[in-house]
Amino acid sequence: MAKTDYEIVIGLEVHAELSTNTKIFCNCPTSFGAKPNTQVCPICMAMPGTLPVLNEKVVEYAVKAGLATNCKIETNSKNDRKNYFYPDLPKSYQISQYDKPLCIDGNIEIETTNGSKKIGITRIHIEEDAGKLNHDDLSGGSLIDLNRAGVPLIEIVSEPDMRSAEDAEQYLRKLKSILEYIEVSDCKMEEGSLRADVNVSVHKKGDKKFGQRTEMKNMNSFRSISRAIEYEAQRQIDVIESGGKIVQETLRWDEVSGKTFSMREKEDAQDYRYFPDPDLVAIRLSDEYIQNIKNNLPELPESRKKRYLEEYKLSEKDAKIIISSKYLSDLFEKASKICGNTKAVGNWIISDISRILNETEMEPIAIPFDANQLAKLVMLIDKGTISSSIGKKVLEELFENPRDPEEIIKEKGWIQISDESIIKDIVLKILEANPQSIIDYKAGKDRALGFLVGQAMKETKGKANPQMLNKMFIQEINNQ
Repeated sequence: MAKTDYEIVIGLEVHAELSTNTKIFCNCPTSFGAKPNTQVCPICMAMPGTLPVLNEKVVEYAVKAGLATNCKIETNSKNDRKNYFYPDLPKSYQISQYDKPLCIDGNIEIETTNGSKKIGITRIHIEEDAGKLNHDDLSGGSLIDLNRAGVPLIEIVSEPDMRSAEDAEQYLRKLKSILEYIEVSDCKMEEGSLRADVNVSVHKKGDKKFGQRTEMKNMNSFRSISRAIEYEAQRQIDVIESGGKIVQETLRWDEVSGKTFSMREKEDAQDYRYFPDPDLVAIRLSDEYIQNIKNNLPELPESRKKRYLEEYKLSEKDAKIIISSKYLSDLFEKASKICGNTKAVGNWIISDISRILNETEMEPIAIPFDANQLAKLVMLIDKGTISSSIGKKVLEELFENPRDPEEIIKEKGWIQISDESIIKDIVLKILEANPQSIIDYKAGKDRALGFLVGQAMKETKGKANPQMLNKMFIQEINNQ
């Protein structure tokens, strides 16, 4: 039976590290990349006799995320102990939330090639992160770094509403964008700030009952998630078609081989033996507290897109690209305000900047230059100091070694040639070398002029003023 005879069902459990200054139950810092075990204390190391104290900012950020994803905020919530043993979980239990999460019944709308659709959000709850095992292949051992233990997380659990890898990717991209806009997480996937557990099952079309699901843990790449869903769905279909049964298990995705491998049988909720944490009081939120957070929510992506369509007259497609990341959107707004040329700034972001980000697989937050430098690049082109083609070279320099664009063009000798006598000499030289193009242009072939200008730009290594070249070529051809 073909893959088209099956329906794929996907649900995501997304973990986002919150951008608080301190951990969820103690005052240890949360900065990434510190030396191992330098951001720890007796509380996050789970020393006997220590007591956790809930960081209020964690609750605020979770409520923000809930409101931004159309969730109902629960005024009566609590923390629970989730019991399981991992070497990097010092307490042998994780403080999480079970039956009374902070946020429930939300949804976000995504755009796919088949149109828009709503993806339900079952719940958003707060919990602590575990530590990290650093494996040493040479010695065959592992070392524990507890800097990450106690870093605050929100877990966002979707409904099983996604039916393709594209649905899952668009959902995760939209969710990432929302979390960036409300500034509760930096969402740096390469640092593990945003990662997803991917649940996949398949069943024959027409069957009302879903198939048995498997779960792929801790995935932090859009590309990997899409590939893993495609592979796992096909693997499950092959197992069913060969007469086998799908086992509920936790899988590991291997990027190199492009396959999933079994890690362990998947636990159910009862296996974790949840019970209320006796060291933490219940969480009570007033209506005024929730309303105050709602009133102070930053502008969300959809609102910003609508404003761009109306205020800047951007196309739907261009606005969607720019608002896809808060960092791109902020760069667009700030640079436009400085240079006053919104159209040019938008074009740079949509074309060359987006291209470089895609080619280098760089997240927008990692763009090494700021709005002032981008605005300066636009102004140098507007003033005729450099051409657009030289501007592309300047942009590449800004990515490699960011500094003042004016310094770059002086250092590289890229200042545009706008001297009329020099331009005329170049034009005459190119015309002399290409007599056929003169005949073609006079015969009405406009492309001949573009060819001549291109030859002149090549001769001057992109430094000649293209407007002056166009004007001078037409003038000299008409004179012949």
